[in-house]
Amino acid sequence: MPSKTSALAAVTTNNTADNPLVELLQKQVANAFVLYANFKHYHWQVTGPLFRDLHLMFDEFAQAVLATQDEFAERIRMIGPDPVFAPKQASELASVEVSAVNGRSLRQMIEEADGNALIVIREMRRGAKLAEEADDPGTVDLFSRMVQIHEKQEWWLRDILKKDDL
Repeated sequence: MPSKTSALAAVTTNNTADNPLVELLQKQVANAFVLYANFKHYHWQVTGPLFRDLHLMFDEFAQAVLATQDEFAERIRMIGPDPVFAPKQASELASVEVSAVNGRSLRQMIEEADGNALIVIREMRRGAKLAEEADDPGTVDLFSRMVQIHEKQEWWLRDILKKDDL
């Protein structure tokens, strides 16, 4: 009968840097870097009658995304290689792009944020499915919890975009 240590080692030996599940986890660390920066950028750029509400909302979104980064990075360390950490490396690995909203309208900022949320949601759902197939309940749980943060943010952004007064 194998020991707990050897059983854990067997589970983590397939979690190399090129494992699709590890790659998705790394991508979420990178996405969190970029999304955090984007949300802070939007937070600083908001103007107009909705200033206070949107200024606070983008700051809340930034803080929530920053917390996901640590959870994904720690999960990577539990099961595999070192997580991505350098901003340049993160921006190259991320699925979402650094905001291109300088001088753009409030609607464009929210549309960009919503589009990014949809990208991350799709990836996290795919990650949960891959983790399930790999018999990795810890990673399934992580993706399941973290996707809800992005789903809630996307819901708020989508509802704001329904208004014609932006």
